[in-house]
Amino acid sequence: MNKSDLVNAIAVKAGLTKSDAKKALDATTEAIVDALKAGDKVALVGFGTFAVTERPERQGINPRTKETVTIAAKKVAKFKAGAEIESAIN
Repeated sequence: MNKSDLVNAIAVKAGLTKSDAKKALDATTEAIVDALKAGDKVALVGFGTFAVTERPERQGINPRTKETVTIAAKKVAKFKAGAEIESAIN
């Protein structure tokens, strides 16, 4: 499912126009991204939790030259599915 499919599904299930559904989806994703940028965790009960974790600096190998390279530390976004999603897909 891509973004336009999701917008269509939201519009049908919520009884909204496609443009209103797109605005709602964009506002939701923007709010989640803003919270993650601020270092907050976003917990949607029954759906899941979005959080930022830090990946430490590590050593890697360049596959072309077989040289050891240092991969810089960085922050990554993670999602952990909630119990309702876990039970729905199993």
